[in-house]
Amino acid sequence: MAAIKDGEYTATIYKLIKDSQYVEAIHILNGQLQKHTKSRAALSLLGYCYYHIQDFSSAAECYEQLTQLHPEVEEYKVYYAQSLYKAGVYVEATKASFALDNPSSYTKMVKLQACIKYCEEDYSASKSLLEQLPQDDPDYDYNMGCLLYQDGKYEEACKKFLSVMQVLGFAPALSYNFALTYYSLKNYNQALKYIGEIIEHGIREHPELSIGMKTEGIDVHSVGNTLVLHQTALIEAFNLKAAIEYQLKNLKRAQEALTDMPPRSEEELDPVTLHNQALVNMDSKPSEGFEKLAFLLQQPSFPPVTFGNLLLLYCKHEYYDLAADVLAENAHLTYKFLSPYMYEFLDALLTCQTAPEEAFRKFDEMIGKLTEQLRKLAKQLQEARLARDDEAQKKALQDYDLMQEKYIVVLMAQAKIYWNRENFQMVEKIFRKSVEVCNDNDTWKLNVAHVLFMQNKYKEAIGFYEPIVKKHYDNILNVSAIVLANLCVSYIMTSQNEEAEELMRKIEKEEEQISYDDPDKKVFHLCIVNLVIGTLYCAKGNFDFGISRVIKSLEPYKKKLGTDPWFYAKRCFLSLLENMSKQTIMLRDVVVQECIQFLEHCEVYGKEVPAIIEQPLEEVLIHIGKNTVTYEARQLKALFYEVTGWNK
Repeated sequence: MAAIKDGEYTATIYKLIKDSQYVEAIHILNGQLQKHTKSRAALSLLGYCYYHIQDFSSAAECYEQLTQLHPEVEEYKVYYAQSLYKAGVYVEATKASFALDNPSSYTKMVKLQACIKYCEEDYSASKSLLEQLPQDDPDYDYNMGCLLYQDGKYEEACKKFLSVMQVLGFAPALSYNFALTYYSLKNYNQALKYIGEIIEHGIREHPELSIGMKTEGIDVHSVGNTLVLHQTALIEAFNLKAAIEYQLKNLKRAQEALTDMPPRSEEELDPVTLHNQALVNMDSKPSEGFEKLAFLLQQPSFPPVTFGNLLLLYCKHEYYDLAADVLAENAHLTYKFLSPYMYEFLDALLTCQTAPEEAFRKFDEMIGKLTEQLRKLAKQLQEARLARDDEAQKKALQDYDLMQEKYIVVLMAQAKIYWNRENFQMVEKIFRKSVEVCNDNDTWKLNVAHVLFMQNKYKEAIGFYEPIVKKHYDNILNVSAIVLANLCVSYIMTSQNEEAEELMRKIEKEEEQISYDDPDKKVFHLCIVNLVIGTLYCAKGNFDFGISRVIKSLEPYKKKLGTDPWFYAKRCFLSLLENMSKQTIMLRDVVVQECIQFLEHCEVYGKEVPAIIEQPLEEVLIHIGKNTVTYEARQLKALFYEVTGWNK
């Protein structure tokens, strides 16, 4: 910045503040403060600028000095207390609020103290303070709405927020409260309506915040954590939108919601955004996700779901030791952030690693409790239907679905104990015991189908697979590739070849449409179906047909060669090589030549394709040159030369 001439400091600083260039103004004001340490103007403007860039600790320091230098100015005491509250220093903020002894500041003091008690989770004290306010004050209804929300009385909270909106009109923070309340009521459409209003207002009124530009691939600078950004409620709105899309299993839209928000550098991100980034990108960037969640857990405050999510994700990726360590190191967080259901589930899950029988018993106890609760809810639902009470019926149905979801999670964890031992009969027995409460649940049906398939009960498996596939027949690629593959195999094994061919034609048609719309997109459904069929024939000893099916499934290589297809393909080739080395089968030279040619094609197209997806927290990583399809294809080719004697 160019040197400021004498006599132009005031004009320059006020112009910077007017243009919202607070960082530059702070730089100049700090310079002036070094020369005039007790300058009221410098301290006042500095506090104002710090407050606007949301550096509340620094703002509090400025206002603290001003309260000491000018104790007669009531505004400085108000600003000091507010800055401490915003900085999250609640004890000091409460103490500072009692210094507001002017009768004109009484209402401000009560509101501030009520907000402090709310943030300290002392809701009854907060309510007592609010009751001292005049009931025609919009802040009374607004804050009462927040307390009702916290108490789980969402419909009543909405009524309070509505009465505030009738007085104040549109306000981003108020619209966000509506959206959050509807989100808690699982009325996602209504929540998205209010979120849309906040975003539209932000785009219209604040083009400088670069909303959506990052998603479009435009390189933009950080907009910083300014007071303007806070007042738009855009960060909160986009985070809530991401949460809704994540709940609806629209992962791509959830990721876009987070990239649409005004850009900030990573160190400027708030805990909620950091948590949501970790969660929605967990599949593509697991190491980064674990790092962010572990970092949040070390901070003084973090989203309440962070603790449970980190533990569940460790268990999902089978890092049970890390989950046990986090649970042991943060025992004080267990009662605060884990529900009894979550704690019991994690405890049983971690017990699986050392004492599977004990874990099975723990899961059984949980299933017993959940079954009892499901029966009570089913009775409530029946009573609501007989009474024709639509509201009670809707609530009972929501509660039943939520409880059934919890039941399914525990049931699958219990069944996995025997699935891992390949005791599929026992898994089937566990599922049959749960038919009373799960027979209409797709997750349960799918897992029953899998366990029947693994026992070669193909006809029964079709009975469970078919309804799921037919439900999504118009968008068949929404069905997991392995489900389609297992259904095709079941058709073939029960001599229903026409049904298998029709299903494969349907998949091929949808894949062709996707290739037409997006020529660069890789789709593996038909490829994996063919691979599984090829694997089946290889397992039955018909390597001639099985291997040719595997080879054809990966054509064209540019579109079909990926980590998952390669996993299935190489297993067939290794099985073939094992049988050839034992001389249990003889392969025609023409088939061997086809295999060599196939592996050479994989060498060419597999340079950028990982052979395996490495676990996120592995200390010893595979050499980057070895973790490619090209490297493994060369190894398989060398084995073919050795087994067939072609290298001699």
